[in-house]
Amino acid sequence: MPKQMNKTATYVFQVFEEIPKRSIFVALGLAIVVLTSLFLPNKSKNYQSKLLAEEIVVPIASRPLELADPIKSLSWHSEKVGNGDNLSMIFQRANLSAKDVYKVTSSPDGETLKNLYPGESLRFAVNKNGALKQVHRIKSKLETHVFSLSDQKYTMDIRLRKPEIVTGYREGVIQDSLYLAGKKANLPDKLIMELANIFGWDIDFVFDIRPGDSFSVLFEDRFIDGEKLLEGNIIAASFTNRTKTYQAVRYTDKSGQSSYFTPEGLSMRKAFLRTPLDIFRISSGFNLRRKHPIHKKIKAHRGVDYAAPKGTPVYATGAGKIVESGYNKYNGNFVFIQHGQRYTTKYLHLDSRKVRKGQTVKQRQVIGSVGSTGYSTGSHLHYEFLVNGVHRNPRTVELPQAKPISGNAKINFKKAIKPMLAELAKYRTKTQLASLQIDNANAL
Repeated sequence: MPKQMNKTATYVFQVFEEIPKRSIFVALGLAIVVLTSLFLPNKSKNYQSKLLAEEIVVPIASRPLELADPIKSLSWHSEKVGNGDNLSMIFQRANLSAKDVYKVTSSPDGETLKNLYPGESLRFAVNKNGALKQVHRIKSKLETHVFSLSDQKYTMDIRLRKPEIVTGYREGVIQDSLYLAGKKANLPDKLIMELANIFGWDIDFVFDIRPGDSFSVLFEDRFIDGEKLLEGNIIAASFTNRTKTYQAVRYTDKSGQSSYFTPEGLSMRKAFLRTPLDIFRISSGFNLRRKHPIHKKIKAHRGVDYAAPKGTPVYATGAGKIVESGYNKYNGNFVFIQHGQRYTTKYLHLDSRKVRKGQTVKQRQVIGSVGSTGYSTGSHLHYEFLVNGVHRNPRTVELPQAKPISGNAKINFKKAIKPMLAELAKYRTKTQLASLQIDNANAL
């Protein structure tokens, strides 16, 4: 018997040798599982029953909800607004229907989408079924209007971003003109024009400028995501004209109105503009003994003639009421404006009139355009300035100040402008020291 068992064992061993080792391990694993299920207590059924029971008692509302249309599953498409585009054309390019246009524009704020401007962008978000879920109107890098579909209606949300503001500084010396000096100092066109507007009530930038006049400007540089946007406002500035220095600071009052003032709180803005045109040359000045170019007689010229191309806009130099707006063979088309009790301005030889008698106008509102109507030898504007009914030279008359800052508001004003003036002075001192060092180095 032992001999027979030895033969059997030898045979089994040979069989195992022929079976791959991986198969042996798999077989042994299965055998262990089977033996465990036969001899150990069967708790799996109890555990499964307990699990099912627990699931039944969990409130449905407390389970995590699966979003049927999550934002991440939306498909996005962008379209740029071009010249001549309208909303229907843009929706069509985005493969959206006229029905989509109607649904969005019929929402409470949807009408605003009809006033699109070239350069803006629209972004559309649709779900997997092609349904429009969101429309983003990107007005600028700082402002986006978001229309979202909720309960079959679109609601609008305005998203605003605040740029990072960094202070910039430029200064220059005038040799030919303010514009050329500003460009040489790398001052953007927008800020050159703003600088001229700030000091334009005190300085005639056509006739008062002299070589050696200088300026310094502290302004805002605005950035978003590291990209520079359009320049911000001038914070503080100084301008030296014929050795006299003018200073201006920007101040925003409690009502949110911003304007420029002297450090003493006087408004840089006068009650009147010095000239009613932007582009001109003086063809005839204020002269009480001028020979008339048509009648060839000595006749007082009680105003200033500003030669300019036909159609050039003419502005009201101050706020007031139109007391005359008409035509006659002497003045051609003319407009007279009464400014309070003391002041009157007159505008003659206009090509066209944009205002009517009895109408009130604001300062710098367009009232007409340059022409050559009436007794006129060429395209120009004849402008008169009267104080208490007496003609004064528009170029030299002292212009009344706008309302200054006074009372308790002046305390807040002084506190607000102090750091602006200090920063402007700091930059100017640094530049002067650097210039002095260069001069000393050149002298050695």
